[in-house]
This record gives sequence, C-alpha cells and structure tokens, in this order.
Amino acid sequence: MTERPVLHIPARDIPVPGHLSAEAQAWLAMPRPEGGGHPALDDAEGWRKHVAGMDAMVMTMYMHRAPKVPCTYRDLNEGGARGYEIVPEGVAPGDARVYLDIHGGALIMGSGEVCKAMATGSACNLGVRVVAVDYRMPPAHPYPAGLDDCLAFYKALLRDHAPSEIIVGGGSAGANLAGALLLRARDEGLPMPAAALVLSPEVDLTESGDSFKTNAGIDGMGSLMQANLLYAAGAPLDHPYVSPLFGDFSKGFPPTLITAGTRDLFLSNAVRFHRKLRGAGIEAELHIIEAAAHGAFGGGSPEEAELNREVRRFCDAKWDGG
Repeated sequence: MTERPVLHIPARDIPVPGHLSAEAQAWLAMPRPEGGGHPALDDAEGWRKHVAGMDAMVMTMYMHRAPKVPCTYRDLNEGGARGYEIVPEGVAPGDARVYLDIHGGALIMGSGEVCKAMATGSACNLGVRVVAVDYRMPPAHPYPAGLDDCLAFYKALLRDHAPSEIIVGGGSAGANLAGALLLRARDEGLPMPAAALVLSPEVDLTESGDSFKTNAGIDGMGSLMQANLLYAAGAPLDHPYVSPLFGDFSKGFPPTLITAGTRDLFLSNAVRFHRKLRGAGIEAELHIIEAAAHGAFGGGSPEEAELNREVRRFCDAKWDGG
C-alpha cells in the first residue's frame, strides 16, 4: 500500500474568537475534563461504570436547563422496545405532527431519565409531540438491537400517522441511528417521513473524515473508536446500517437538515453526508456554527438559539408539506 502524504504542523495556540457571543466565549474558555479513556472491549463491568459516569455528567448539565414550557409524559412500549411520549403544554389535541427523537450518547449511553431529558429539549424547541426511543445499547445489547428498537417505534408511528406527519431525527449517535433507521425502513419498503434531522452526526464509525484529524485536540471529545467497535460487535463499520454515510441514497431519502460546528470532530461527517444527499438529488440543508465543537456551547448561547429557529423553520415547513 502506498503511504499517504502527511502534513506536519507545529503546535499552536487557538484563541477563542472575539466575534462570538459572550456565552459561547465563556463555554470555549472553560477547562476541559480529563478523559479517562475507554475500557477493554471485553470489560463489561468497566463499560457499565463508564456509561453510568457519563450519564450522571449529562444529567447534571440538563438539570440546569429548565424546560421552556411544562410537558406531560407517558411511558411507551412497542414490542419490547421502550420509549416516552412527551407533549409540551399548548399542543392542540388534534395536532397530528410528531417527532421521532433518537438520543445521542456515543451509541452506549443516554438511556432512561437522560433520554427523557434530552427529548424534552426537542419537544420544547419544536413545539410538538415527541416520541423518544429509549433504545437498547452495549455492552448487553450491541448492534442491531438499538436499530431494531428504533424501527419498531417508526413502524408504530406509521400505524397511526400519515408519513407526512412524521419527522425523524437525532443528534450525534442519534443521528447515526436516524440515518440507519431510514435506510433500513426504505429497504424494507416502508414509506419515508416528511423530513429528517441529522445534528452533528456520528454517521461514519470508521472515522475516515478529515476533521477527525484536523479537529483532534480542538474538539475535546476525542475518538470514539473503542465505543464504535463495542457497538458494532463484529459487524463491518462501513455497513450502511452501522455507518449511514456509506448508504446508497439514490434509492430515496427524505429532505434532511444537517448541522455541525467548525471545531466539531464530526464536521467532515456533516459535510460528506450533505454532499452524498445532494449528489443523489435529495433536498438537504447544511448549517455550520462558527467555532462550535461537538455539543456546541452547552445550549445557552444566541448561536444555538439561532440554529434552533432554523431547525424549527425547516420542520414546520416540512410538516406543512413544503
């Protein structure tokens, strides 16, 4: 194999841009937690402890984000798959619009109350009923268990809703499963929903994009390869249901809104996914936040509020048939 050229650059300091909002600058200036790495693939107890620690950290962050409006909650079960229905106050009883929310968390974390908290944010941002999938995850349930759960809930929504009333989406690992769900649903002959949201997407578990190198160390998240291997459990990392970036979109895919940040480790994922969709003639929007790493600025910045308005505009237009 021919060795690929490598660009060597000196170590350098990267300042926080002064044109960002005060909230974004404060977030970027915060000290980063030291990463503890990942357990060995066969260390099930180590993975359970790692996931519990990460879930606790995420819940602490979401506890400081009070819902914008009160919501009602209902537990859901669909053929053994678990989930939640979340309805913000003010949604009319006859409003048939629904968002199928697939949570993030590196495909290994974000279950239970964390799933519910993240989906509450989606419900408040979109102002519609949300069905959140609390999908199974490794180490006990690797691929394709989580994808099976997502498909079960999509099929359940199709029983009660026209496809035009449904939007499917997720952030990070949730964007992976949203993309994989739609490819698999299409391949199984199911109708496509009105649209898809693919937010800072983890759609390439091979981590082959340019930004996995150029933003390494700038985005504090770091490589998730060990978690990717745990999730795939021997399945090829470039299979379209494992890494949707490698899917064939010429067979159809819904209109899609994609987001990332210029410091995001997954920036290349977003750019490449957008180009794959556009190359297949699929309607796709790409929105990039200046200086944002994965997770943007913690949810409280004007930059994120502006992006949320774009997401809601896109969804409202698609639910209305646009």
